[in-house]
Amino acid sequence: MSKPIKTMIAAEYRKRFGDLTEALLVDVRGIEANDNNELRQALHAQGVRITVIRNTLARTAFADTPLEAMSTALDGPSALCYGGESVVDVARLMIDWAKKIDQLELKAAVLDGEFFEGAKGVKQLSDFPTKEESKARVVQLVLAPAGNVVGGATGPGGKLLGVIKEIQERLEKGETIEKIA
Repeated sequence: MSKPIKTMIAAEYRKRFGDLTEALLVDVRGIEANDNNELRQALHAQGVRITVIRNTLARTAFADTPLEAMSTALDGPSALCYGGESVVDVARLMIDWAKKIDQLELKAAVLDGEFFEGAKGVKQLSDFPTKEESKARVVQLVLAPAGNVVGGATGPGGKLLGVIKEIQERLEKGETIEKIA
């Protein structure tokens, strides 16, 4: 391949992937065509893109970007998976697909410049909470003290109401209420 063509491809990679701060790297070599099509269609339905890349040109394009950490894993046939809500969702999807397709190799992932190497690293990333899950946890943590205060304030009142209701029911039945010392 001529140098001008390589320069154009590297520029296209930089344009396409330059804004990414998170992605996942896989090896799709050896996957049968039908499985590959099924994988791509399922990922596309989830808003996830998968692009086969040339390693040397990708290293050049990823220089001085958050994906630069992934350069060490660019060895052998590689495809970049990105999109969806977050790379955590992509990692979860790809782990599920790796269980279905034996030839699918999880190579690495990057989340905000942090590098996760190999299938073990991708598995570790998939255990992280997604952005939505993190937001929900923060809201839960913020609201928990207020819930405790409300529970503490209404708890004794609720017990008192229960005692009064019991007294009312006994009086309506005509039972006598004994004084407790």
